[in-house]
Order: sequence, then C-alpha cells, then structure tokens
Amino acid sequence: MFRKMRRSPQALSKEEIIEVLVKETRGVLSVQGDDGYPYGVPINHYYDEETGKLYFHGADFGHRVDAIKRDPKVSYCVFGQDYQKEGDWAKYVKSVIVFGKAELIEDQEEIVKWSRALCDKFPCTREYIETEIEKDAKRTLCFAINIEDINGKLVHEA
Repeated sequence: MFRKMRRSPQALSKEEIIEVLVKETRGVLSVQGDDGYPYGVPINHYYDEETGKLYFHGADFGHRVDAIKRDPKVSYCVFGQDYQKEGDWAKYVKSVIVFGKAELIEDQEEIVKWSRALCDKFPCTREYIETEIEKDAKRTLCFAINIEDINGKLVHEA
C-alpha cells in the first residue's frame, strides 16, 4: 500500500525518526481539501512515545477540520534543522513523513492533556499555559494521527 523509499541508503533508523518527531516542533499537515485539491498547513505537533501517535490542537472549525471529517487520511512532513559537515558546502537535513488516519478528540480532559503537552515544547511559563487553556479549551479541538506508515531520510542537498 505504501511505497518503499527509493533512496534506502539515506533512510533514518526508527530511533532517528522518533528523535526528529520529539525534537522538532512543526511540520506540514496535508489533507484532502475542498474540490479534491490537496491542502497543506504548517502546524505544531507533539509526538507521544507511549501511544506512538502525533497530537495536534487548534480551532474546532475550519478547512482542516472539515477535511479530516470528510476523509481522515492525512500525511505529515517534518524537517529537522539543517547542518553542514566540516569542509562540505552543501547542507544536510533529516526529514520524516508520516501517513495515517486522523482521529478527532473532543473530550475536554483529553484536549487539556494534549494542549499542555504541546505547550510544554515551547518556552512558555506554566502560568501563561494555564491561562490560555482556561480561556480557549472550550473552543479547542485536538486530533491524533494513528500512524500507518512512517519513514525518514537524511537528505544531502548537493
């Protein structure tokens, strides 16, 4: 069902893939948008190693939510920070692509739990996080990607 990576020598190990998902804060979520057009949106994520799922939060309405309700199949792409090896002009970057089905989370306790986990990835104070959650939790929707396929690779931009 899912394609094998063409450049398999560049494949990241499972540990490296998880490291990218845990360390990086953003990626691009792609859904089947309106009238069959793909819709990609930059979004923050939280990868939970215990459940093996990616979690997101945002408004409880909009293009992304409508698309997920219509078709839960999604992909999510994360790029790690690029770097250079000494003596090499070209940069290296790790990327991860996830395929799966999005599951909407509407339970308020779960929304607060995953919203806190997402916020903890950023340099916010606990007071700021709790104020934002109290203010916006009622209008917030979370969703998780149940991962069906995942791969990552080290790209050398030469």
